[in-house]
Parts: sequence; C-alpha cells; structure tokens
Amino acid sequence: MLITIEVNSKKLKAEKGETILNALNRNGINIPTLCRLRDLTPTGACRICVVEVEGEDMLVTACSEPVREWMKIETHSPRVIRARKAIVELLLSNHPDNCLYCDRNLNCELQRIASELNIRERRLSGKKMTLKLDQSSPAITRELSKCILCGRCVRICEEVVKVNTLDFIGKGRAIHIGTAMDKDFNFSSCIHCGQCLNVCPTGALHEKYNIGEVQDYLTKKDTLKVIQFSPLVAFSLAREMGLKYSQNFDKKLNEALYRIGFDRVYCTGFGSDIMINELTEMLENNKTGKLNDTIYTSHCPAWVKYAEQFMPGILEKLSGLKSPQQITGAVIKALVPGIEAVNPENIYSVSATLCTAAKYEARRDAMTRKGISDIETILTVRELAQLLRLYGINMDVLDGRNVDEPMNLASFSALMTEISGGLTESVVKIIAQNNGIELSSSDMRKLRAAGDFRELMVRAGEHEYNFAVIDGLAGLDMLRSKMRSVHYDMVEIMVCQSGCVNGGGVNSDENGESVRDRLKMIYKSEENSAIKMPVDNPAVRNFYEKWLPLDKDISDKKIFRNKYSKKDVLL
Repeated sequence: MLITIEVNSKKLKAEKGETILNALNRNGINIPTLCRLRDLTPTGACRICVVEVEGEDMLVTACSEPVREWMKIETHSPRVIRARKAIVELLLSNHPDNCLYCDRNLNCELQRIASELNIRERRLSGKKMTLKLDQSSPAITRELSKCILCGRCVRICEEVVKVNTLDFIGKGRAIHIGTAMDKDFNFSSCIHCGQCLNVCPTGALHEKYNIGEVQDYLTKKDTLKVIQFSPLVAFSLAREMGLKYSQNFDKKLNEALYRIGFDRVYCTGFGSDIMINELTEMLENNKTGKLNDTIYTSHCPAWVKYAEQFMPGILEKLSGLKSPQQITGAVIKALVPGIEAVNPENIYSVSATLCTAAKYEARRDAMTRKGISDIETILTVRELAQLLRLYGINMDVLDGRNVDEPMNLASFSALMTEISGGLTESVVKIIAQNNGIELSSSDMRKLRAAGDFRELMVRAGEHEYNFAVIDGLAGLDMLRSKMRSVHYDMVEIMVCQSGCVNGGGVNSDENGESVRDRLKMIYKSEENSAIKMPVDNPAVRNFYEKWLPLDKDISDKKIFRNKYSKKDVLL
C-alpha cells in the first residue's frame, strides 16, 4: 500500500511499513550509513543515517524508523549534517591514522563518508584503541583497533550464516566484538566462509594475506611454480580490476601469470569434472546397494567444517570427495613430477579462488600425500588482483595464451559447480544421459530458482532419485523437516548464498548486482561452451584412460577423497 510522505518539501510515495531509509533510497536520495545491511534486522547502531522528522524533538535513525502517512522529513538540514559530522568525528577520534597502510585504503566506507561530509581536520582527539591483532586463523585476520562496532559481522554471522561466532563483549569503553570467551579465531566456531569480510566497512576484518609468500617463491629458479584458477575467477578478477570481461580474458590472465613468474597454469575446472564423475558414480552405486543412504556433498570447505563442529552425526554420510581445487592440486602433485622431471618437493602449487575457506581447507593435515601438501598457498581474487598490480601488468595489451596440459580443459558443468545447485544439476544431467531420458526445462528451473531450499525428483529406469539443494545454512531447518517424510539420495549444501559466486574472497556490493552478474556470466557461457559435460572433456577422458591406470599410486582414486572427524570448539 502506497502512502505519501514529504521529504525536503517535496511529496514522495512510500510503501506503508517500510523504513525511511528504504523509501529515500528508492526515490534517489542517498543517506550515509555504516551499520545497515540490506534485508537484515536494522539496529541504528552507527546513527549516521539520522534525519529530522517534524514533531520529533530528537533526530531519528532512518534505517529503523518506519514511514507514516504525511511524515515530513529533512534529510540534509544544518542540524542533521552537524550531527552526522559529529558522529563520524567521534569515530575517527580513536580510530587508527594509518590509512595509507590499511587493507581498505580508498575502499573504506568510513573514509568515504568522512570525505562526503567534508571532514578535513581532526577537531576531536581520543585515546587510540590498542586491541591485539588476531592472525590465528588460517583464513581471516582481525584488526580490532579498526573496529567501529557497527555490528554488521555479528548480524551476518547470526542471521545469514547461522554460526554465531561473533558477538559484542564487555561494557562501556571496554566493549568490543569477539568470539566465545573472547578467544582467538582459531579457538572459535568460525567456519572461514568470509561473509563477515564482505560486510565490514573498515579494515577490521580481511583475509589472511599470502601475497608475500608467493612473491618469494616466484623468484626461486629451482622451483616449478604452478597455479590453477577457474573461469569464474577470471570474470571476478576483471571486475575487481575495473576491466571488461571477454572470452579472451581467461587467456590474457594465463599470460599475465606467466609474466609474473609462474611456470605452469592449470584449470581448476578439470578437478570439478572429476568430482562430478566420481559423485555420480558414487550416487548410482549407492542407489543400487543395500544401504541406499543419503549422500551429502563435501565440496564446500565451510560446510564441511560446520558439519564437523555442529553435525558430527552425518560425517560418515559425506561423500568424502575433496573440493575441485584440492582434486586438481592432488593430480598436479601426482602427475607433474613425471611430466616435468621434477621432484614433488620442488613444486610450489597455488590456487586462485573466490573462497576464503579454501585457505583453511588447504592446510588440513589430510590434504597431503607422502608428507607433501596438495596445494601450498591460496590466493583470493582480491589478492590476485593486488599481485598483478604489484608487477605492473596491463591486461589490455596482452595477447593471451592457453592453459597447460594435461589439466587444461573444463566443461560447462564444471563451471556450474561454483553456484548453488549447479553440482546437483550436473549430476542429474549425467544420470539422465546414462538412462536415456530427457529432462524438462522446468526441472532445471527448480534447481536454478532462488531460495534457501530446493528439491527435485528424477525417475531413471527402475529408480527414483530425490535431490535437495541447501543454499545457505538457513535451509537446514527445512531439510530436517522434509527428511521426516522424504528420503533424499543426495543433498548439496553450500554455505555462501548463491554459492562461490558470493564467496568471501571477492568483493560483493550490497544490492547483489555483482553476484547477479557472475550468475549471468555462468548461464550465458553455456551457449558458447564446446564442452557441456564431463564425459565430453578430452582432458578428463585422457586422465581416466591414460594416467589413472598407469600410476599405481593414484589408481585407487584415494587422492580424490578425504575423511572427516568431529571437532570440538567453543560455542
């Protein structure tokens, strides 16, 4: 229902019950805010979004105050601007002054709002916060001295991720955001998804940097430096660097990586195709076996850690298949030494990804073979962009080059595994192909639809397959409810909503436009993809027919699998 409000002496339409901030934004009026998160519970914690409402003695927070019929609002009156400036100046009074060295320099919301409010000098001085730097996590670094107590990380972890790792601790001037019992991150229930990084307005939370380590290795002549990435990484990198993406950008990125010192470049999608094949085979064998138990996917490292901490009872039902990057990393360490005549110890393997939890996954003890890690270092898209800028690479002028064999090709299905429901869609297509049945477009729409929980039933020959897709951990409640009456053969779970396209290792805007762009890129690439399914991938066929049978160390396929165990953490 539309109502009329008056804003800055002009009449505007607003939806009854919506907040002042939403109404103003829809009508093209921007109000600064540091604590607001779209679709999450408004708190009014930062109070920078204050506006003047006729009849109210105090300024009201636009993010939490609902509109009323004929409400008269002043958004930029002298009183409002003075209040906003005073609030920002108070935040800056005890905020560190090392902006030049900060991870968020020139990309900091506090810095931007201070500039917009024309704050050019320090009028207030306060005691600088000296809270310790927490680098205990393999994926996330906390710089609490830069925290402005906006509470975004607390709400995203509680309301979206459903883990509740962070909360407000202490009182008065001692209040800060921390974990249970105020322990370091490595003792907490954090699953390293990185969603808190994408909502933090300052540099208080960021990924743990591995750029310096990679730089050191790129100069070593006696080491074979290899890197893997997926097409989605290339697309996200183009956006991160302010460049236009094209099909040739992947090849340009290959050449750029060679120029900065990498010796070989491989495709993570190769491992995705192997994972799809292995999971489909496992599902079909399980269906015809005696147990016929539910198989839960294990390609999302954040979900695996969540299961180890909060759902240990289903660990034996996890597929046990490693993530695509770890499968590719394991194959690299198994095959490349023979191809390149180099010792495995002298191979330095890097993976570029959109996932911060991949940093944790790569450091698992089980992600090794004969004491050698499958992957030594993980770079997020943000880190990769910074690395290329460091070496002065101009992507526009590069001609490009192809990915190296034997891990040089990936199917469209491999790309689909990076979005929620994509792995299930790929498995369903193979089962349909194996049984000579045609899938309707409505089946695919069910898997690609929005929502925390999606399901699909496919009849193939004598068997009926039931699939469930959990898009974000909020869908687990619906899964538990449904499983009282439905037996699911396979359950795909990804922690980040929409999947890796919304991972913690790449910047995402609040309105979700960047995530939608990545989804569009994936769906659009189906038209131009010459390799639709893993079975059509000659690189994967060559691996199964040539390399796998000849190497007794990998012929049992153990390098594709992992085992998981219960982890006790502080809640």
